Amino acid sequence: MTKPDAEVVVLYGPTASGKSDLAAALAERLNGVVINADSLQVYSELKILTARPDDAARARAPHRLFGILPAVEASSAAWWRDAALAEIAAAHAAGKRAVLAGGTGLYLKTLIDGLSPVPAADMKARAQATALYSAIGGEAFRTALADRDPAAAARLMAGDSQRLIRAWEVVEATGTPLSAWQALPKNPGHTLKFCLIGLMPPRDQLYARIDRRFETMLDRGAIDEAARFDALGLSPALPANKALGLRELRRHLKGEIDLTEAVRLAQQASRNYAKRQVTWFRHQLPDDKKTPVSHVRHVSFEELSERNPTEIMSFILHPG
Repeated sequence: MTKPDAEVVVLYGPTASGKSDLAAALAERLNGVVINADSLQVYSELKILTARPDDAARARAPHRLFGILPAVEASSAAWWRDAALAEIAAAHAAGKRAVLAGGTGLYLKTLIDGLSPVPAADMKARAQATALYSAIGGEAFRTALADRDPAAAARLMAGDSQRLIRAWEVVEATGTPLSAWQALPKNPGHTLKFCLIGLMPPRDQLYARIDRRFETMLDRGAIDEAARFDALGLSPALPANKALGLRELRRHLKGEIDLTEAVRLAQQASRNYAKRQVTWFRHQLPDDKKTPVSHVRHVSFEELSERNPTEIMSFILHPG
């Protein structure tokens, strides 16, 4: 029986680092529930391209918050945090350990640290910002944003379209820069403790895994899934459009590029995204070796091996 105050296990890492399989294995051994912490795996229409856990993984332990939203709805860190807290409470009430798994660092940070009172999504402003970004490109968009939110423009790269658009959306909708909203005090809103476990494999191993995984996605029907998604005719401003590989497969379906080029570009985009994830995790998540946080323990594994589950279980079960 899991104690109500048991630490929440958080398994994080870049895309294709092996989180899903390991989360299922840990949950099985801990009498746990796997809770999704990936911003794109929440969408029901994108099972293959977002690499949602397969049937074998889901058979090992209960899985929550996977494929529960239609793509026409916009997930957000605030929405996910509320949903995750509800699932954590339900797991503890059932005597189970909560095992969060995902690569959306902002979601995890929001859960651990709490939220500033940032406004909810404004879809009209987001659509306008998305259209402008597409029309003028990332560099020009970032320059324009600097006039309205200098702090956000300074910390974001021109290729980080999602966050640049969000920053524009907020200042357009509220008249106040996103950076000003984010500077307001945060309130965790809970008394949870967290056991953070990072999977951070060497770059060459990670990139090889990314390339192989996309090829596997094609074998499982990723092109058909992209075609079905495209047929929905959804607004390009919706977050579901950010699924890795979706843009490239759409271009292939429209006859703009052949499949070989689509695969190459999708794999490259995935590798670039993984690199950004690694950088974010190393600078944004609490590190108890540098700046201890009372409610967080943290360990990172830079090698993937058959020893990982045993070592991780030891870290979880022996906090001293």
